Amino acid sequence: MAGHGGGSGFFQEDEILGKAYDASLSRRLFGYLGPYKKWVVTAIALLIVQSLAQIAPPLLAKEIIDQAIVPAVNGILPRDEAFARLALIGVAYLAVLAAGAVLRYAQLLLSMWVGQKAMYDLRQQLFRHLQFLPLAFFDRNPVGRLMTRITNDIDALTDLVTRGVVAIFGDVAMIVFISASMLLLDVRLAIVTFLVLPVLVAITAYFRGIMRESFRAIRIRLARVNAYLNETLSGMSIVQLFTREKKTFEQFDTLNSDLLAANRGQVRATSMFQPAINFTRSATTAVLFIAGAHWVVGSELSLGTLVAFWQLLNQFFQPILDLSEKYNIMQAAMASAERVFRLLDTPATIVDPPHPLELPHVRGEVRFENVSFAYNEGEWVLRDVSFTISAAESVAIVGATGAGKTSIISLASRFYDVQKGRILLDGVDIREMRQSDLRRHIGVVLQDPFIFAGTIASNIRLNETSITDEQVRAAAQFVNADGFIERLPDGYDTLVTERGSTLSVGQKQLLAFARAIAFNPEILLVLDEATSSVDTETEHLIQDALRKLMVGRTSIIIAHRLSTIQNVDRIVVLHKGRVAEMGTHRDLLAQRGVYHRLYELQYRAHEQTTA
Repeated sequence: MAGHGGGSGFFQEDEILGKAYDASLSRRLFGYLGPYKKWVVTAIALLIVQSLAQIAPPLLAKEIIDQAIVPAVNGILPRDEAFARLALIGVAYLAVLAAGAVLRYAQLLLSMWVGQKAMYDLRQQLFRHLQFLPLAFFDRNPVGRLMTRITNDIDALTDLVTRGVVAIFGDVAMIVFISASMLLLDVRLAIVTFLVLPVLVAITAYFRGIMRESFRAIRIRLARVNAYLNETLSGMSIVQLFTREKKTFEQFDTLNSDLLAANRGQVRATSMFQPAINFTRSATTAVLFIAGAHWVVGSELSLGTLVAFWQLLNQFFQPILDLSEKYNIMQAAMASAERVFRLLDTPATIVDPPHPLELPHVRGEVRFENVSFAYNEGEWVLRDVSFTISAAESVAIVGATGAGKTSIISLASRFYDVQKGRILLDGVDIREMRQSDLRRHIGVVLQDPFIFAGTIASNIRLNETSITDEQVRAAAQFVNADGFIERLPDGYDTLVTERGSTLSVGQKQLLAFARAIAFNPEILLVLDEATSSVDTETEHLIQDALRKLMVGRTSIIIAHRLSTIQNVDRIVVLHKGRVAEMGTHRDLLAQRGVYHRLYELQYRAHEQTTA
């Protein structure tokens, strides 16, 4: 596991087991049922009535035996009258069964509907919250874990709300109604039945402890398998490139074997629990029939009462078994609720100010004033960086790997906040603006553009309905992307797979350019390593698009290849997080400083490559 992020810290969150019942979490969770309170009450009422309908058949069976069958057999009641009674009670019996089925259907349908609606609301809230968390949060939390919160954990909560909350009321109501019916029928047989309760409690408590540990082991190992699969399948090209298939399989086999062993423990506990309960029920039934037969023979008990007790006894065990199952559902839900609400309680550290400033007209002047920034406390990426980019000026940011170039882009877009200094847009601190207002003026094309599953057109407009098909085509033509798009089978309606795996790097770059232009950033266009991974022909297309894009726009260009940024107005050279030099390409070469060294290294490397 060491090679795949399998340390204990990674799985720590998934090892939360949760209490069987946590009052504070339950109150918060059940708060999502608030908008559907009247439907929850209706479902509970239906369940109570249904419980009564379930108890009626054994009581009617008693009447059939005592009022029709036994009198007819003993000659006390004429056969015709006995059949008349039997028919009347039989019709009532069937009517009660039909009513119980209808009530069960209505209650299940209502409970499921309410539970699904409540968890739909929670899932919506969770996803909305995730969208506004800072990028620093996603730097620390794996995507697989966040997906588990929205899928598996919400499913566990759905189980509790749909199968647990209302059903627990029904099970308790059944136990109460059956116990009352038994006491009314015959106190002696009721006492015989109730004597088994301590045995049931002991069996349930014993196996509950075993299943609790098995449940915990399964959750931990399943999380490890999911994380390993997510990582390995995403990096399958590397696995195959370095022929690591055998080692990768061996690691998976180890994880899968652990999961199998954990599931075996649960299977053993479950396979022992059910027979133990069934044996207890059968033993209780045997004692009931022995005692009941003795009293029936002695005319101290009617045969119908004994039969009714036997049927009620079978019903008495069912809600007890259900409550044991609800314990597992409750425990899983409490663990999931803790994880989900912990995520919901994660604060959004990049927030809009209470009274944001609005710029009626953006010119595009960007100024960094004594900016210092660190992703991790004390590990400074930028140190006291200051420079100004005038409106409509094109500026390139260059430097060695790790100099802080990409951080400039992230800070200008306010994906992160600076620890020291400030960043100004037209003289206004960007922290005093709405994030949406700021980013509306920024078009970003990254080195690894993200392509969503969907059509070419949908990837350009990103579901923005105000962008017409004509604007999509115009944007593609403007950045020279229309050539390859029109060669695709369905043109702009061609479907692309997840992350654009069917497209080349250059084609994805051109699509990202088209996307930026379609949204028409008014002033600021930011390009991060946009031409570093494309072929020569595509680079020429992008360079042509760049020349057109930079006209009248403030442009920040970050590139490793210095040959691509020689025609910008100014170059800012970063070195170890500080501004080392500023000037034009010609001026910086003349200074024979950091930029000159970078240029010489690339020039020599190019000569050696072409030699």
